[in-house]
Amino acid sequence: MSRSIRPPITVAQETVAHLEALVEGAAAHMQPVADRLLEELSRARIVAAVRVPTDVAGIGSNIIWRDETTGREHSATLVWPEEADITAGRLSVLTPVGVALLGLKAGARFNWETRTGESRELAVLSVSKPAAEGSADPG
Repeated sequence: MSRSIRPPITVAQETVAHLEALVEGAAAHMQPVADRLLEELSRARIVAAVRVPTDVAGIGSNIIWRDETTGREHSATLVWPEEADITAGRLSVLTPVGVALLGLKAGARFNWETRTGESRELAVLSVSKPAAEGSADPG
C-alpha cells in the first residue's frame, strides 16, 4: 500500500550543517539525491541531538527496514559518505535509501525512488543507537 503523505522526520541540529555541505558538494554530480536531501531537510523538525528519540534514524543509527516491494529485510548503520562501506553494513546518508531513512522513526513507512528511478516503499522496523557514543558529533 503506497502512501502519498510523508511521515514526519526529526534531524539533530548538530548534523544539519554537515548535511547541507553534502548537498552543496553533491549538487554537481548527484543532483537528484542532493535535491531529495535538501527537500527532506526543509521539512524536518530540527532539535538538539540529546532530544532526538532513540528510535529515530540519524547518523550512527543501526536501522532495520523492509522493502515492501520485495519483502526483503535490510540492516545497516547510517553513516557519512566517507565512512560508507555497504559490505560492512555502513550505508551512506547520501544515497537514495539513506536520504529516505534519515529522520524516520521506527514504524514509519516511506516512498522512495531507487537510483534507477523505480518507486518503492520501505517500512522502518527498528532503529537503535550504539551505547555510549556521542550522537552529537556531526562527523
